Amino acid sequence: MADYYPPVAFSFAVSIAGTSTGIDAGFSEVSGLNAEVELNEVIEGGENRFIHKLPGRVKNTNIVLKRGQMVATSRLFKWCKETLEGGLAKPIKPQTVVVSLLDQTQKPMLAWSLDRAWPVKWQVAEFKANGNDLAIETMELAYAAVTRKLMRTKPKTGLLKP
Repeated sequence: MADYYPPVAFSFAVSIAGTSTGIDAGFSEVSGLNAEVELNEVIEGGENRFIHKLPGRVKNTNIVLKRGQMVATSRLFKWCKETLEGGLAKPIKPQTVVVSLLDQTQKPMLAWSLDRAWPVKWQVAEFKANGNDLAIETMELAYAAVTRKLMRTKPKTGLLKP
């Protein structure tokens, strides 16, 4: 079976490094894989045509994970509970979280490694007696750095012959 390029965005996996199975929980949505260089503007005296824009620090937005309500025995559930309900009585335990984009055989094509990630927000969608929606849980993780890894170097196209 040939690899299709460009890849589809609906087949992905989220895992916490160090788990025995690799994948700890399935998610319906992942957003926030962003990195941005902050700009420092320098105004030079006597130069009125432009402002110098110099690179600053790299800023990462928080990653947002959405899924149906988690099972209480999940390692991910326990990690969130310890961090968010612990009241800082215990130190926060950052983990490496990996988001992988999968091909049609469920093998990673691309992966993003989020170093020193930790939960900063946990939200359950509202319950409505007159609705029929699933109970959706949203987790937000802060992280120090993101590294993008290409798992394969030669994707084949399913649209054009090579």
